[in-house]
Amino acid sequence: MTVSVSAAGQAAAPAHRRRRVEWGDAVLNLYVVVFFAYMFLPLLFMVAAAFNQSPMPSVTDWQGFTLKWFEELPGDTRFVQGLMHSLLIAGGVIVLSIPLGVAGAMILTRMQSRANTLLYTVLVSPVLMPGVVLGVTTMIFWRDFFSVQAGLFTAAIAQTSFIASYCMLMLMARLQRQDRTLEEAALDLGASPLFLFRRVTLPFLMPTILTACVISFLQSIENYNTTFFAIGSSWTLVTEIGSRMRFGLSPMINAIGVIFVAITIIVAVTHTLLTRRKG
Repeated sequence: MTVSVSAAGQAAAPAHRRRRVEWGDAVLNLYVVVFFAYMFLPLLFMVAAAFNQSPMPSVTDWQGFTLKWFEELPGDTRFVQGLMHSLLIAGGVIVLSIPLGVAGAMILTRMQSRANTLLYTVLVSPVLMPGVVLGVTTMIFWRDFFSVQAGLFTAAIAQTSFIASYCMLMLMARLQRQDRTLEEAALDLGASPLFLFRRVTLPFLMPTILTACVISFLQSIENYNTTFFAIGSSWTLVTEIGSRMRFGLSPMINAIGVIFVAITIIVAVTHTLLTRRKG
C-alpha cells in the first residue's frame, strides 16, 4: 500500500509540473501577441490609411483604394525641400559623429586614469539632456559667439552633440572586445601609432563604424525636438510634418510614413543578409 501511494504521488507530480509549464507558455504567448499588437497595429493602420481615398486619414471610413497621396508628394515643394534638408543634415551628422565617437571611444578604452569615470560621464551626458536644451543652447552659442544664424549648420551641430555619444558607446563596446596583443605586437615590430590605427584598429572597428553610420542617419532623419529649436527659419521633413499637424492631418503624411517604414525594412533586411554572408 505504501509503495502504491508513493508511486501515485510521483505520477501526479510530473502532471502538476506539466500544467504549470503549459500555463507559463500560455501567458508568455499572450504577452508576445499583446506586445507585437501594441507595436505594429498603429503602423498597419497608418499604412492602410495611406491607400484610402478619404481626405482625412482613416481606416474605418474606407472610400476606396488609391495611390494619389503618393503621387502628390513630388509636387509638394515644402516636403521635397525638407527631405533635401534632412539628407544634408544627416550627412553632416555622420561626418562629424563618427570621428568624434571613435576619438571618445579610443580615449576611454586606452587611457588608464582616475579621470575616466568623470570623462565618461561628461561624454555620455548629452544623451540624457532634453532635445530642447541641446537645440536652444547650440543656436544661442553659434549666434552670439560666431554670428552664425540658425539653419542647417546649427541643426547638424545640435544633433551631433548627442548622436556622437551613441556612436562612442557602440565603438567602446567593440574596442573592449579587441585583442590588445595585436597592437602590442605591431608596436614591437616598429609600427607608428598612426600606422597601427590605420592598419589594425580601424579595420577592426569598420563593421561597427558602418552600423554607427546607419544609426546616426536614422536618428538624424527622425529627430524633431533638437532640430526644431536649432534650425531657425529653415525646416526639415520632420519639422514640416510637425508644423502641418497643428492645422489638421493629411494622408500625405501617412504616405511619407509608409515610405520610411519600407526604407527601414529594406535597410534592416539588407544589413542582416550582409552580416550573415560575412559570418
